[in-house]
Amino acid sequence: MKKVGTLYLVATPIGNLEDVTLRALRVLGRVALVAAEDTRTTRKLLSRHGVSARVVPYNEHNMARRTPELMSALETGNVALVSEAGMPAVSDPGYELVTAALAAGHTVSPLPGASAVIAAVAASGLPAREFTFLGFLPRRAKERRDLFARFADAPGALVVFESPHRVQAALADLQAALGQRRLAVCRELTKLHEEIFRGTPAEALAHFTEPRGEFTIVVEGATAAPREVSDDELRAALRKLRAVGVSARDAAAQVARETGVARRRVYALSLEDGATG
Repeated sequence: MKKVGTLYLVATPIGNLEDVTLRALRVLGRVALVAAEDTRTTRKLLSRHGVSARVVPYNEHNMARRTPELMSALETGNVALVSEAGMPAVSDPGYELVTAALAAGHTVSPLPGASAVIAAVAASGLPAREFTFLGFLPRRAKERRDLFARFADAPGALVVFESPHRVQAALADLQAALGQRRLAVCRELTKLHEEIFRGTPAEALAHFTEPRGEFTIVVEGATAAPREVSDDELRAALRKLRAVGVSARDAAAQVARETGVARRRVYALSLEDGATG
């Protein structure tokens, strides 16, 4: 009977080598094989934590040849997949191996951990109940602007990765497509020179004159225009509050707060209705 192995997708630190889970270290030390996007980075992590493992390269250049080898390894044991940083198969190699493992009936198990996306969103200071991750931006200016334009009306924040060589061009294209929206430009997250700049695209361009390191950018989502509230709706809301004993002044303040309408206008309507008191 064919043995079913487990392919572990192990999140690794995005900078600080201490940002790795105990479970990740345990699994990396027990699997038959660790497939790594960058073997040097992985061996540095393992060495730091005293973990011994057999590590082989798995990246965009050799995945066609390496995938069958890893599939064979899964028939006799478990395999771990790690990227250079963060979670494999998310803007990093791994999708092809995951689909091959699933097609062959193997188990695929994620081991969560450090994430540049989540770290940037959390620290951005921007509304992000929902957000869209766009991954690495296109290299061409027109394609970048088209991408930003496509999400111009999205209510949620946008999150992108960019290299230091193109971050200024990306900020300029973002400004051209979306205007002066608030953003957070996160550089070298969790590393010694971590920096989070909050402002507008124009301010970010002026700040990052000689950009270095890896960048994660969080852009504020589109702000919907406030709905126009009619006088009849305001009067109805006032009457409802007055009916339960709320004073005219307090009712006007509450309705103004809930609708975003100027308090002066709401109070004037309450006077017209003879609802003072």
